[in-house]
Amino acid sequence: MIFSVVKTICADQWRYWLRTKVAATVLLLGAILTLAALVVNAFHIEEAAHAREHLQTEAEERFKAQPDKHPHRMVHYGHYVFRAPTPLSVIEPGVDTYTGNAIFLEGHRQNSAMFAEQRQSVGLTRFSSLTPSFLALVLAPLFIILIGYGSVSREREAGTLTLLLSQGTTRWQLMLGKLLALITASGLFLLPLLLACLYVAFSSESPLVVMLFCLSYAVYFLLWATVVTACSALFEKSSVSFTMLIVIWMAACVLLPRLGSSVATNAAPSTGKLEADFKVEEKLRSLGDGHDVDDPAFKKLKEDLLAKYNVDSVDDLPVNFRGVVAQYSEGRQAKVLNEFAENRMGEELEQAHIARQFGWLSPTVAVRAISTILAGTSLETHHRFLREAEALRLEFVQGLNKVHVEKLDYKLDMNRNASEEAADKAVVDADNWALLAEFNFKPEAANTRISNALIYFLQLFVWVCITALLLKAAVRRLNP
Repeated sequence: MIFSVVKTICADQWRYWLRTKVAATVLLLGAILTLAALVVNAFHIEEAAHAREHLQTEAEERFKAQPDKHPHRMVHYGHYVFRAPTPLSVIEPGVDTYTGNAIFLEGHRQNSAMFAEQRQSVGLTRFSSLTPSFLALVLAPLFIILIGYGSVSREREAGTLTLLLSQGTTRWQLMLGKLLALITASGLFLLPLLLACLYVAFSSESPLVVMLFCLSYAVYFLLWATVVTACSALFEKSSVSFTMLIVIWMAACVLLPRLGSSVATNAAPSTGKLEADFKVEEKLRSLGDGHDVDDPAFKKLKEDLLAKYNVDSVDDLPVNFRGVVAQYSEGRQAKVLNEFAENRMGEELEQAHIARQFGWLSPTVAVRAISTILAGTSLETHHRFLREAEALRLEFVQGLNKVHVEKLDYKLDMNRNASEEAADKAVVDADNWALLAEFNFKPEAANTRISNALIYFLQLFVWVCITALLLKAAVRRLNP
């Protein structure tokens, strides 16, 4: 009996929406926008994945196809590595849209990721920036407000609320009926995301991660449907409830996320790029020039090496001293570069953690954090990509330096600029380029991502409790 009354009220609300052109238009527009953004983003991600796989293969083949060369020339020839998008990035691209996903590996420096906005020059750029996650987290709540702000207050203004309550309909039945109607309407915006998640669940992604990802968005929509229904009951006039809901939407979806970023930037200021680059260059210069074997910075290295092999001159060493210097210098440079990189990543992560604490003030921030972490497109994942790429870079460069040390004669090496013929002799066989290791980056394991997102699920749970209390208060104050 109770459910029958709730169902009747829900059906009546739907009949009203379908009769009202504005509500029907909002529902249709929201569903089309979400679906279109999903399709555009899916094509973009699929195309990018194939492009990166192709470019990765091409870069490896081009590197290995290089002719006999001086090994240090191959250090500067470099190599590209690419990060393929995760399956859930179809919905939540996260930081990938501005951090980049390709890195050029070369000696003496750490390059940052690039090729972030490859589609800047095409016509669909503006639309493709409307990602499914942005539509779901920011625009969908606005659509829910537009169709639901008058769901209860309309009954009061039309005088039908008194009639309903006098006929035996309880306040809870009325509120649950209105809420059920708004939840089913919100489902139209959520449905494309759920279908996309279903598709992702059959890929390499963990089903548990996909389920929690869907759950977080479903709870988020439920929160907004509850807030809209409660406000519609709390305020006597539709115009007042609409104004209040717009203020809440502005605060939760626009102002607080922005405020979180500003507070994080001020609370944990980071060194500017130019300033950081100057400090790195200054520190690297103090290490000596790895291209110059006579640099005073390598005097002790030379003395230790001569003592080790018990010889009087680098000409008598069984290894190429120039290669030894390059190897030694690269190791010290990598240590300095990693130190600065870890400091920078630490600053970025601290800012991200501060900004995410605003999830206690805005459910949008909480779900955004859950979404990026579970999708494997968070800042933490990007930092791991940078670390793994740097480890590969050092292995790649030091592998070439090892070839330089062991397979190139020191005298031929030092004489390479004397003539074209001498330069042709100071090379090693191209077979040595096979040292290139395969780079296959994967996001964190499902358990790690779920564990990292737990605190933000707690934020979401707190919002569920707050919203439930708001609904209870609205029911108690519901009067004709």
